[in-house]
Amino acid sequence: MLKDKNLLRTDSYIHGKWVKGKKTFPVKNPFDGKKIADVSEIGSKETIKAIEGAHKAFEVWKNVSAKERAEHLRKWDAQLKENWDDLATILTLEQGKPLEQSTHEVMGNTGFFNWHAEEGRRITGLTVTSPDPNRRFMIWKQPVGVVAVVTPWNFPSVLPIQKCAPALAAGCTVVMKPAEDTPLSALALAELADRAGIPPGVFNVLTCNDPTEVGYELSHHPLVRKFTFTGSTAVGKSLFSSCGNTVKNITMELGGNCPVIIFDDADIDKAVQTTFRFKFYNAGQCCNNINRFLVHKSVHDKFVDKFKKMIEKNLTLGNGLDKKTTLGPLINEAGIAKCEELVDDALAKGATALIGGARSTIGNLFFEPTLLVDMDPQMRMYREEIFGPVAPIYTFSTEEEAIKMANDTNYGLAAYLFSENIGRTWRVGEAFEAGSVGINTTDVVSELLPFGGWKESGIGRENSVVGSLDAYLEKKSLVISGIQE
Repeated sequence: MLKDKNLLRTDSYIHGKWVKGKKTFPVKNPFDGKKIADVSEIGSKETIKAIEGAHKAFEVWKNVSAKERAEHLRKWDAQLKENWDDLATILTLEQGKPLEQSTHEVMGNTGFFNWHAEEGRRITGLTVTSPDPNRRFMIWKQPVGVVAVVTPWNFPSVLPIQKCAPALAAGCTVVMKPAEDTPLSALALAELADRAGIPPGVFNVLTCNDPTEVGYELSHHPLVRKFTFTGSTAVGKSLFSSCGNTVKNITMELGGNCPVIIFDDADIDKAVQTTFRFKFYNAGQCCNNINRFLVHKSVHDKFVDKFKKMIEKNLTLGNGLDKKTTLGPLINEAGIAKCEELVDDALAKGATALIGGARSTIGNLFFEPTLLVDMDPQMRMYREEIFGPVAPIYTFSTEEEAIKMANDTNYGLAAYLFSENIGRTWRVGEAFEAGSVGINTTDVVSELLPFGGWKESGIGRENSVVGSLDAYLEKKSLVISGIQE
Protein backbone atom coordinates (compact mmCIF):
# COMPACT_ATOMS: atom_id res chain seq x y z
CA MET A 1 0.00 0.00 0.00
CA LEU A 2 2.94 2.34 0.74
CA LYS A 3 5.59 3.04 -1.88
CA ASP A 4 8.14 3.64 0.87
CA LYS A 5 7.48 1.31 3.80
CA ASN A 6 10.22 2.99 5.85
CA LEU A 7 7.79 5.88 6.41
CA LEU A 8 5.73 3.64 8.68
CA ARG A 9 7.80 4.13 11.83
CA THR A 10 6.78 2.71 15.20
CA ASP A 11 9.47 3.90 17.66
CA SER A 12 10.05 7.27 19.28
CA TYR A 13 12.56 9.62 17.62
CA ILE A 14 15.01 11.02 20.17
CA HIS A 15 18.22 12.89 19.38
CA GLY A 16 18.34 11.55 15.85
CA LYS A 17 17.79 7.91 16.83
CA TRP A 18 14.79 5.57 16.91
CA VAL A 19 14.16 4.51 20.48
CA LYS A 20 12.10 1.50 21.51
CA GLY A 21 9.99 1.43 24.65
CA LYS A 22 9.57 -1.47 27.04
CA LYS A 23 6.07 -2.13 25.71
CA THR A 24 3.88 -1.23 22.76
CA PHE A 25 0.32 -0.11 22.07
CA PRO A 26 -1.77 -0.72 18.95
CA VAL A 27 -2.77 2.02 16.52
CA LYS A 28 -6.04 1.05 14.84
CA ASN A 29 -7.89 2.15 11.74
CA PRO A 30 -11.13 3.82 12.93
CA PHE A 31 -12.85 2.59 9.77
CA ASP A 32 -12.79 -1.10 10.70
CA GLY A 33 -10.88 -1.34 13.98
CA LYS A 34 -8.03 -3.29 12.41
CA LYS A 35 -4.55 -2.80 13.78
CA ILE A 36 -2.18 -0.78 11.60
CA ALA A 37 0.93 -1.09 13.75
CA ASP A 38 2.23 -1.58 17.28
CA VAL A 39 3.91 1.61 18.49
CA SER A 40 6.51 1.89 21.26
CA GLU A 41 5.41 3.34 24.58
CA ILE A 42 8.00 5.46 26.35
CA GLY A 43 7.92 7.09 29.78
CA SER A 44 9.66 9.58 32.06
CA LYS A 45 13.20 8.31 31.51
CA GLU A 46 13.08 8.69 27.74
CA THR A 47 11.25 12.01 27.97
CA ILE A 48 13.91 13.49 30.24
CA LYS A 49 16.57 12.23 27.84
CA ALA A 50 14.77 13.91 24.94
CA ILE A 51 14.41 17.20 26.83
CA GLU A 52 18.06 17.25 27.92
CA GLY A 53 19.17 16.37 24.39
CA ALA A 54 16.98 19.10 22.94
CA HIS A 55 18.45 21.60 25.39
CA LYS A 56 21.97 20.63 24.38
CA ALA A 57 21.02 20.90 20.71
CA PHE A 58 19.45 24.30 21.36
CA GLU A 59 22.81 25.73 22.43
CA VAL A 60 24.03 25.01 18.90
CA TRP A 61 20.84 25.49 16.86
CA LYS A 62 20.13 28.99 18.21
CA ASN A 63 23.45 30.14 16.75
CA VAL A 64 22.84 28.63 13.32
CA SER A 65 22.10 31.43 10.87
CA ALA A 66 18.46 32.09 10.02
CA LYS A 67 19.30 31.44 6.38
CA GLU A 68 20.68 27.99 7.18
CA ARG A 69 17.72 27.13 9.40
CA ALA A 70 15.45 28.12 6.52
CA GLU A 71 17.31 25.79 4.18
CA HIS A 72 16.75 22.91 6.60
CA LEU A 73 13.01 23.61 6.58
CA ARG A 74 12.93 23.73 2.78
CA LYS A 75 14.76 20.41 2.55
CA TRP A 76 12.23 18.92 4.96
CA ASP A 77 9.42 20.31 2.83
CA ALA A 78 11.01 18.82 -0.30
CA GLN A 79 11.06 15.41 1.34
CA LEU A 80 7.38 15.80 2.18
CA LYS A 81 6.51 16.68 -1.41
CA GLU A 82 8.32 13.58 -2.67
CA ASN A 83 6.27 11.38 -0.34
CA TRP A 84 2.93 13.17 -0.07
CA ASP A 85 0.89 10.21 -1.36
CA ASP A 86 2.33 7.83 1.25
CA LEU A 87 1.88 10.43 3.97
CA ALA A 88 -1.76 10.92 2.96
CA THR A 89 -2.33 7.17 3.02
CA ILE A 90 -0.85 6.84 6.51
CA LEU A 91 -2.99 9.76 7.67
CA THR A 92 -6.20 8.22 6.32
CA LEU A 93 -5.38 4.83 7.81
CA GLU A 94 -4.91 6.14 11.34
CA GLN A 95 -7.38 9.03 11.36
CA GLY A 96 -10.11 7.89 8.98
CA LYS A 97 -10.71 11.00 6.90
CA PRO A 98 -11.19 10.65 3.12
CA LEU A 99 -7.94 10.43 1.16
CA GLU A 100 -8.65 13.67 -0.68
CA GLN A 101 -8.85 15.53 2.64
CA SER A 102 -5.69 13.82 3.89
CA THR A 103 -3.87 14.88 0.74
CA HIS A 104 -5.10 18.44 1.21
CA GLU A 105 -3.81 18.40 4.79
CA VAL A 106 -0.38 17.01 3.91
CA MET A 107 0.15 19.45 1.06
CA GLY A 108 -0.98 22.29 3.32
CA ASN A 109 2.28 21.85 5.21
CA THR A 110 4.15 23.54 2.37
CA GLY A 111 2.61 26.91 3.18
CA PHE A 112 3.80 26.73 6.78
CA PHE A 113 7.29 25.51 5.84
CA ASN A 114 7.83 28.25 3.25
CA TRP A 115 6.28 31.06 5.26
CA HIS A 116 8.20 30.41 8.45
CA ALA A 117 11.44 29.72 6.60
CA GLU A 118 11.24 33.26 5.27
CA GLU A 119 9.99 34.80 8.52
CA GLY A 120 13.00 33.38 10.34
CA ARG A 121 15.13 35.75 8.29
CA ARG A 122 12.95 38.69 9.32
CA ILE A 123 13.28 38.48 13.09
CA THR A 124 13.77 42.15 13.83
CA GLY A 125 14.16 44.05 17.07
CA LEU A 126 13.66 47.75 17.60
CA THR A 127 15.68 50.85 18.41
CA VAL A 128 13.79 53.26 20.65
CA THR A 129 14.76 56.90 21.08
CA SER A 130 15.90 57.41 24.65
CA PRO A 131 14.77 60.50 26.58
CA ASP A 132 18.28 60.57 28.05
CA PRO A 133 21.00 61.57 25.54
CA ASN A 134 23.49 59.58 27.61
CA ARG A 135 21.66 56.29 26.99
CA ARG A 136 20.52 54.16 24.05
CA PHE A 137 17.46 51.83 24.08
CA MET A 138 17.07 48.66 22.03
CA ILE A 139 14.72 45.67 22.01
CA TRP A 140 16.08 42.27 21.00
CA LYS A 141 14.23 39.06 20.15
CA GLN A 142 15.85 35.75 21.03
CA PRO A 143 14.61 32.12 20.87
CA VAL A 144 12.85 30.95 24.01
CA GLY A 145 14.56 27.54 24.20
CA VAL A 146 13.20 23.97 24.27
CA VAL A 147 9.57 23.84 23.12
CA ALA A 148 7.16 21.11 24.18
CA VAL A 149 4.58 20.50 21.44
CA VAL A 150 1.44 18.47 22.12
CA THR A 151 -0.80 17.93 19.10
CA PRO A 152 -4.31 16.45 18.58
CA TRP A 153 -5.56 13.58 16.47
CA ASN A 154 -7.86 15.46 14.08
CA PHE A 155 -5.06 17.02 11.98
CA PRO A 156 -2.04 14.84 12.81
CA SER A 157 0.19 16.14 10.00
CA VAL A 158 -0.43 19.86 9.52
CA LEU A 159 -0.80 20.87 13.18
CA PRO A 160 2.64 19.50 14.14
CA ILE A 161 4.22 21.46 11.30
CA GLN A 162 2.16 24.58 12.08
CA LYS A 163 3.83 24.57 15.50
CA CYS A 164 7.25 23.06 14.80
CA ALA A 165 8.17 25.03 11.66
CA PRO A 166 8.03 28.44 13.39
CA ALA A 167 9.71 27.06 16.51
CA LEU A 168 12.65 25.75 14.49
CA ALA A 169 12.78 28.86 12.31
CA ALA A 170 13.03 31.00 15.44
CA GLY A 171 16.01 28.98 16.69
CA CYS A 172 14.20 26.76 19.21
CA THR A 173 14.35 22.99 19.49
CA VAL A 174 11.28 20.77 19.81
CA VAL A 175 10.09 17.78 21.83
CA MET A 176 6.71 16.72 20.47
CA LYS A 177 4.09 14.31 21.77
CA PRO A 178 1.46 13.45 19.13
CA ALA A 179 -1.99 12.15 20.07
CA GLU A 180 -2.04 8.48 21.03
CA ASP A 181 -4.71 7.74 18.39
CA THR A 182 -2.61 9.12 15.53
CA PRO A 183 1.16 8.96 16.16
CA LEU A 184 2.11 7.49 12.78
CA SER A 185 1.88 10.74 10.82
CA ALA A 186 4.19 12.50 13.28
CA LEU A 187 6.68 9.62 13.14
CA ALA A 188 6.65 9.79 9.34
CA LEU A 189 7.45 13.51 9.61
CA ALA A 190 10.36 12.61 11.91
CA GLU A 191 11.67 10.15 9.33
CA LEU A 192 11.59 12.88 6.69
CA ALA A 193 13.21 15.37 9.06
CA ASP A 194 16.04 12.89 9.51
CA ARG A 195 16.41 12.50 5.75
CA ALA A 196 16.41 16.28 5.37
CA GLY A 197 19.37 16.58 7.72
CA ILE A 198 17.67 18.26 10.65
CA PRO A 199 20.44 17.97 13.31
CA PRO A 200 20.02 15.42 16.12
CA GLY A 201 18.09 16.75 19.09
CA VAL A 202 16.49 19.64 17.20
CA PHE A 203 13.27 17.72 16.48
CA ASN A 204 12.10 14.85 18.70
CA VAL A 205 8.89 12.80 18.72
CA LEU A 206 7.71 10.85 21.79
CA THR A 207 5.00 8.19 21.53
CA CYS A 208 2.85 6.84 24.33
CA ASN A 209 -0.66 5.51 24.91
CA ASP A 210 -0.84 6.75 28.49
CA PRO A 211 0.33 10.39 28.41
CA THR A 212 0.71 10.71 32.19
CA GLU A 213 4.50 10.34 32.50
CA VAL A 214 5.41 12.11 29.26
CA GLY A 215 2.93 14.90 29.89
CA TYR A 216 4.23 15.45 33.41
CA GLU A 217 7.82 15.88 32.27
CA LEU A 218 6.92 18.14 29.35
CA SER A 219 4.84 20.40 31.57
CA HIS A 220 7.11 20.37 34.66
CA HIS A 221 10.71 20.00 33.49
CA PRO A 222 12.57 23.29 34.01
CA LEU A 223 14.51 22.96 30.74
CA VAL A 224 11.23 23.17 28.78
CA ARG A 225 10.66 26.90 28.46
CA LYS A 226 7.72 26.90 26.04
CA PHE A 227 4.61 24.71 25.95
CA THR A 228 2.22 24.76 22.99
CA PHE A 229 -0.93 22.65 22.86
CA THR A 230 -3.95 22.19 20.61
CA GLY A 231 -6.85 20.18 21.99
CA SER A 232 -9.85 20.27 24.28
CA THR A 233 -10.43 23.04 26.78
CA ALA A 234 -10.64 20.54 29.66
CA VAL A 235 -7.18 19.10 28.91
CA GLY A 236 -5.83 22.56 28.17
CA LYS A 237 -6.86 23.82 31.60
CA SER A 238 -5.07 20.91 33.27
CA LEU A 239 -1.90 21.47 31.27
CA PHE A 240 -2.07 25.22 31.88
CA SER A 241 -2.11 24.54 35.60
CA SER A 242 0.78 22.08 35.36
CA CYS A 243 2.92 24.53 33.38
CA GLY A 244 2.42 27.08 36.13
CA ASN A 245 4.85 25.19 38.35
CA THR A 246 7.76 26.41 36.23
CA VAL A 247 5.99 29.47 34.76
CA LYS A 248 6.35 28.36 31.17
CA ASN A 249 5.64 30.48 28.11
CA ILE A 250 2.31 29.06 26.89
CA THR A 251 0.29 28.97 23.68
CA MET A 252 -2.96 27.02 23.65
CA GLU A 253 -5.64 26.62 20.99
CA LEU A 254 -8.63 24.96 22.63
CA GLY A 255 -12.35 24.25 22.09
CA GLY A 256 -14.61 26.05 19.66
CA ASN A 257 -18.44 25.81 19.78
CA CYS A 258 -18.35 28.17 16.81
CA PRO A 259 -21.54 29.85 15.51
CA VAL A 260 -22.61 30.85 12.02
CA ILE A 261 -25.34 33.43 11.49
CA ILE A 262 -27.43 33.16 8.32
CA PHE A 263 -29.23 36.49 7.89
CA ASP A 264 -32.39 37.05 5.86
CA ASP A 265 -30.40 39.04 3.29
CA ALA A 266 -27.83 36.29 2.76
CA ASP A 267 -27.16 34.55 -0.54
CA ILE A 268 -28.81 31.32 0.63
CA ASP A 269 -27.28 29.10 -2.05
CA LYS A 270 -23.79 30.33 -1.18
CA ALA A 271 -24.50 29.98 2.54
CA VAL A 272 -25.78 26.42 2.16
CA GLN A 273 -22.93 25.21 -0.03
CA THR A 274 -20.20 26.84 2.03
CA THR A 275 -21.44 25.83 5.47
CA PHE A 276 -22.37 22.32 4.32
CA ARG A 277 -18.89 21.51 3.05
CA PHE A 278 -17.24 22.95 6.12
CA LYS A 279 -19.63 21.32 8.62
CA PHE A 280 -18.97 17.83 7.32
CA TYR A 281 -15.27 18.25 6.58
CA ASN A 282 -13.31 15.65 8.56
CA ALA A 283 -16.67 14.32 9.82
CA GLY A 284 -17.17 17.56 11.74
CA GLN A 285 -14.03 16.98 13.79
CA CYS A 286 -12.47 20.44 13.46
CA CYS A 287 -11.90 22.85 16.34
CA ASN A 288 -13.13 25.83 14.30
CA ASN A 289 -16.02 23.91 12.78
CA ILE A 290 -19.59 25.21 12.88
CA ASN A 291 -21.39 23.94 15.97
CA ARG A 292 -24.42 26.23 16.01
CA PHE A 293 -26.36 27.32 12.93
CA LEU A 294 -28.31 30.49 13.75
CA VAL A 295 -30.77 31.03 10.90
CA HIS A 296 -33.18 33.95 10.52
CA LYS A 297 -36.71 32.66 10.89
CA SER A 298 -37.80 34.10 7.51
CA VAL A 299 -35.26 31.99 5.57
CA HIS A 300 -35.22 28.99 7.92
CA ASP A 301 -37.33 26.65 5.79
CA LYS A 302 -35.52 27.54 2.57
CA PHE A 303 -32.09 27.06 4.15
CA VAL A 304 -33.02 23.79 5.84
CA ASP A 305 -34.56 22.32 2.69
CA LYS A 306 -31.49 23.08 0.58
CA PHE A 307 -29.12 21.89 3.31
CA LYS A 308 -30.97 18.60 3.64
CA LYS A 309 -30.75 18.02 -0.10
CA MET A 310 -27.00 18.67 0.01
CA ILE A 311 -26.60 15.98 2.66
CA GLU A 312 -28.65 13.46 0.71
CA LYS A 313 -26.83 14.15 -2.55
CA ASN A 314 -23.22 14.57 -1.48
CA LEU A 315 -22.38 12.48 1.58
CA THR A 316 -21.21 8.88 1.32
CA LEU A 317 -19.94 7.10 4.41
CA GLY A 318 -17.14 4.59 4.06
CA ASN A 319 -13.45 3.76 3.96
CA GLY A 320 -11.37 6.90 3.52
CA LEU A 321 -9.19 5.08 0.97
CA ASP A 322 -12.25 4.59 -1.27
CA LYS A 323 -12.52 7.53 -3.69
CA LYS A 324 -16.31 7.47 -3.36
CA THR A 325 -16.15 8.18 0.36
CA THR A 326 -16.86 11.75 1.43
CA LEU A 327 -17.49 11.14 5.14
CA GLY A 328 -15.30 8.99 7.33
CA PRO A 329 -15.67 7.60 10.86
CA LEU A 330 -15.19 9.40 14.15
CA ILE A 331 -11.85 8.85 15.83
CA ASN A 332 -12.79 6.55 18.73
CA GLU A 333 -15.58 5.25 20.95
CA ALA A 334 -15.37 8.22 23.33
CA GLY A 335 -15.88 10.59 20.41
CA ILE A 336 -18.91 8.84 18.97
CA ALA A 337 -20.41 8.28 22.42
CA LYS A 338 -20.25 12.03 23.15
CA CYS A 339 -21.84 12.80 19.78
CA GLU A 340 -24.62 10.30 20.42
CA GLU A 341 -25.18 11.63 23.93
CA LEU A 342 -25.63 15.23 22.77
CA VAL A 343 -27.96 14.25 19.92
CA ASP A 344 -30.07 12.06 22.20
CA ASP A 345 -30.32 14.92 24.69
CA ALA A 346 -31.57 17.27 21.96
CA LEU A 347 -34.10 14.74 20.64
CA ALA A 348 -35.40 14.05 24.15
CA LYS A 349 -35.95 17.79 24.67
CA GLY A 350 -37.94 18.37 21.50
CA ALA A 351 -35.53 18.53 18.59
CA THR A 352 -36.43 16.84 15.30
CA ALA A 353 -33.95 14.91 13.16
CA LEU A 354 -34.84 15.61 9.53
CA ILE A 355 -32.10 13.24 8.54
CA GLY A 356 -29.78 10.99 10.59
CA GLY A 357 -29.76 11.22 14.36
CA ALA A 358 -28.07 7.96 15.31
CA ARG A 359 -25.05 5.73 14.83
CA SER A 360 -24.64 4.28 11.39
CA THR A 361 -24.79 0.54 10.80
CA ILE A 362 -21.79 0.48 8.44
CA GLY A 363 -19.21 0.56 11.25
CA ASN A 364 -18.76 0.97 14.98
CA LEU A 365 -17.41 4.52 14.76
CA PHE A 366 -19.69 5.94 12.09
CA PHE A 367 -22.41 8.47 12.94
CA GLU A 368 -25.10 9.32 10.42
CA PRO A 369 -24.87 12.81 8.93
CA THR A 370 -27.52 14.58 10.95
CA LEU A 371 -29.70 17.67 10.49
CA LEU A 372 -31.58 18.81 13.60
CA VAL A 373 -34.33 21.44 13.73
CA ASP A 374 -36.55 22.73 16.55
CA MET A 375 -33.37 23.29 18.55
CA ASP A 376 -33.47 25.22 21.81
CA PRO A 377 -30.69 26.97 23.78
CA GLN A 378 -31.62 24.84 26.80
CA MET A 379 -30.25 21.75 25.07
CA ARG A 380 -26.72 20.65 25.96
CA MET A 381 -25.59 20.94 22.35
CA TYR A 382 -26.01 24.70 22.55
CA ARG A 383 -23.30 24.87 25.23
CA GLU A 384 -21.13 21.85 24.51
CA GLU A 385 -19.00 21.39 21.42
CA ILE A 386 -20.17 18.52 19.23
CA PHE A 387 -17.22 17.00 17.41
CA GLY A 388 -19.21 15.12 14.80
CA PRO A 389 -21.30 15.30 11.59
CA VAL A 390 -24.28 17.04 13.20
CA ALA A 391 -25.83 20.34 12.05
CA PRO A 392 -28.21 21.83 14.67
CA ILE A 393 -30.44 24.69 13.44
CA TYR A 394 -31.55 27.47 15.80
CA THR A 395 -33.64 30.46 14.78
CA PHE A 396 -33.54 34.18 15.55
CA SER A 397 -35.55 37.28 14.69
CA THR A 398 -33.27 40.31 15.02
CA GLU A 399 -29.62 41.17 14.49
CA GLU A 400 -29.22 41.95 18.17
CA GLU A 401 -30.66 38.58 19.14
CA ALA A 402 -28.33 36.77 16.73
CA ILE A 403 -25.24 38.50 18.12
CA LYS A 404 -26.29 37.72 21.67
CA MET A 405 -26.81 34.05 20.82
CA ALA A 406 -23.51 33.82 18.95
CA ASN A 407 -21.56 35.24 21.91
CA ASP A 408 -23.53 33.26 24.49
CA THR A 409 -20.74 30.75 25.08
CA ASN A 410 -17.55 30.37 27.08
CA TYR A 411 -15.71 29.78 23.82
CA GLY A 412 -14.49 32.17 21.16
CA LEU A 413 -12.32 30.49 18.54
CA ALA A 414 -14.13 31.44 15.33
CA ALA A 415 -17.47 32.83 14.17
CA TYR A 416 -19.08 33.16 10.76
CA LEU A 417 -21.85 35.17 9.13
CA PHE A 418 -23.59 35.31 5.78
CA SER A 419 -25.15 38.57 4.66
CA GLU A 420 -25.17 40.77 1.56
CA ASN A 421 -25.57 43.94 3.65
CA ILE A 422 -22.13 45.52 3.94
CA GLY A 423 -23.03 47.59 6.98
CA ARG A 424 -24.33 44.52 8.78
CA THR A 425 -21.20 42.50 8.00
CA TRP A 426 -19.07 45.19 9.64
CA ARG A 427 -21.33 45.57 12.66
CA VAL A 428 -21.66 41.88 13.38
CA GLY A 429 -18.05 41.05 12.55
CA GLU A 430 -16.90 43.62 15.08
CA ALA A 431 -19.41 42.37 17.67
CA PHE A 432 -18.30 38.71 17.51
CA GLU A 433 -16.25 37.60 20.50
CA ALA A 434 -13.92 35.32 18.56
CA GLY A 435 -10.34 35.16 17.35
CA SER A 436 -11.25 34.58 13.70
CA VAL A 437 -14.28 35.84 11.78
CA GLY A 438 -15.46 34.66 8.37
CA ILE A 439 -17.84 36.88 6.38
CA ASN A 440 -19.52 34.94 3.58
CA THR A 441 -16.80 32.31 3.98
CA THR A 442 -15.66 29.69 6.47
CA ASP A 443 -12.03 29.64 5.31
CA VAL A 444 -10.28 31.62 8.04
CA VAL A 445 -7.01 29.72 8.54
CA SER A 446 -3.84 30.92 6.82
CA GLU A 447 -0.19 31.13 7.70
CA LEU A 448 -0.55 34.88 7.11
CA LEU A 449 -3.22 35.37 9.79
CA PRO A 450 -3.04 35.00 13.58
CA PHE A 451 -5.01 31.99 14.77
CA GLY A 452 -6.23 31.41 18.32
CA GLY A 453 -9.21 31.98 20.56
CA TRP A 454 -10.87 34.36 22.96
CA LYS A 455 -12.20 33.32 26.37
CA GLU A 456 -11.84 29.56 27.03
CA SER A 457 -10.81 28.87 23.44
CA GLY A 458 -7.19 29.50 24.24
CA ILE A 459 -4.32 31.82 24.94
CA GLY A 460 -1.81 33.28 22.50
CA ARG A 461 -1.70 33.19 18.71
CA GLU A 462 0.06 31.21 16.01
CA ASN A 463 1.14 32.36 12.52
CA SER A 464 0.48 35.88 11.16
CA VAL A 465 2.04 38.44 8.84
CA VAL A 466 2.90 40.49 11.95
CA GLY A 467 5.14 38.90 14.59
CA SER A 468 4.79 35.44 13.05
CA LEU A 469 7.47 33.87 15.25
CA ASP A 470 6.81 35.91 18.39
CA ALA A 471 5.26 32.92 20.17
CA TYR A 472 8.72 31.32 20.15
CA LEU A 473 10.80 34.42 20.92
CA GLU A 474 11.64 36.19 24.14
CA LYS A 475 11.90 39.98 24.16
CA LYS A 476 14.92 41.57 25.81
CA SER A 477 15.32 45.28 26.60
CA LEU A 478 18.89 46.57 26.20
CA VAL A 479 19.95 49.86 27.77
CA ILE A 480 23.44 51.23 27.03
CA SER A 481 24.69 54.06 29.21
CA GLY A 482 27.77 56.25 29.10
CA ILE A 483 27.33 57.43 25.53
CA GLN A 484 28.44 61.01 26.24
CA GLU A 485 31.00 60.30 28.96
